[in-house]
Amino acid sequence: MTPALKGFLLLATLKMLVVFTVLMVGVALLTLMERKVSAWMQNRRGPNRVGWAGLLQPAADGVKNILKEETIPAEASRTLFMLAPMMAFIPAMMLSAVIPWAAPLPVTFDFTLPMLGQFTHDGLLPFAVADLPIGFLFVLAISSLGVYGIALAGWSSNNKYSLLGGLRSSAQMISYEVAMGMSLIPVLLLSGNVSFGAIIAEQQTGLWFVLPLFLSFFVFLIAGLAETNRLPFDLPEAESELVAGYHSEYSAMKFSMFPIAEYANIVTVCAMIVTLFFGGWDIPFTRWDQTGGVLQTVLTGLVMFLKVLFWIFFVMWIRWSLPRFRYDQLMALGWKVMLPLALGYIVVTTLAVYGIEHGLGVEGVRLKMLLLFALNVVLAYGVFFGLDRGHIVVGSYRQDSTSLPEAPLEVTNP
Repeated sequence: MTPALKGFLLLATLKMLVVFTVLMVGVALLTLMERKVSAWMQNRRGPNRVGWAGLLQPAADGVKNILKEETIPAEASRTLFMLAPMMAFIPAMMLSAVIPWAAPLPVTFDFTLPMLGQFTHDGLLPFAVADLPIGFLFVLAISSLGVYGIALAGWSSNNKYSLLGGLRSSAQMISYEVAMGMSLIPVLLLSGNVSFGAIIAEQQTGLWFVLPLFLSFFVFLIAGLAETNRLPFDLPEAESELVAGYHSEYSAMKFSMFPIAEYANIVTVCAMIVTLFFGGWDIPFTRWDQTGGVLQTVLTGLVMFLKVLFWIFFVMWIRWSLPRFRYDQLMALGWKVMLPLALGYIVVTTLAVYGIEHGLGVEGVRLKMLLLFALNVVLAYGVFFGLDRGHIVVGSYRQDSTSLPEAPLEVTNP
């Protein structure tokens, strides 16, 4: 094994330990953040007994789940019942490995360790555990595997409510996974690459993709919420209908793996939104962050953290603001709205890019994106105020008051 390969493996191991440790601690703290956000929105205090201002509440919850009794239903399929939480947990952990969390760091070292030999490295160190050239294709592929754990958890429990939750999750994943994949085709059209690093570099050259590809961002955001099984798309866990859905029979740490996987998926979806549509770790209005250095890496990592944290708060805000869809509404939104909108937007974006580049002869990246932004303003107005006809934007269809029968006047005795 060459010294350069040893250096690469050493850095990859360190990055893996740092990213996964931060993710596991962050997921625990996100449970506290969710409870604090919900308390703030409902004008109450939330957890405030364990530790200062409730900061040790996640640790108390973890100890409680570790010490609780593990139960397995007598008629359950024991092997699949035990494997299902891991099949939901492992893909969620893998997804964070390909996200670039900060600007590449110039790293140079050459040292020798007893019995291990020489380690060398000279060049840029990407701040992703695995800087894959296939980028978001890997995320789409691995994120689809998580539904196997949920479906098997519902089936192996030998519980009708759990089975219905697993089937709902499978149908929901199929519905929104297609729309999510289709929404990223325009990103590929503009960047010419599926690598996260190349997509960030393209946004640094022109504009953040949320402006020239606003409808792609909208479809991806809705599909991402549905993929995480969060309100208003938490039909697999609908308490009022299915007790607790696919994890009704789980307890202790096997149960905890499902919420951990859910929060890890939230982090991944929010990091994908930031990376694909909000410039990733890019600091806006400056090119200083592209020069390379320790300070640049630290500050871009902080900017990435703040962007992801904002979208995590947005996801929690949505959960505590909107009611749950009916199941037929959920499926209709995926197949009748999201998928046709994503497919139509691909056609419109393809024709627009071809017309701008070949018809108008525009070569500048920024000017091309500005023209696409103007087109998206028109398309967004047509979608939200034309096709929608007030059902979603306004909240309900406004009937003409002249067509409604006049209500009889009630006279009551004082």
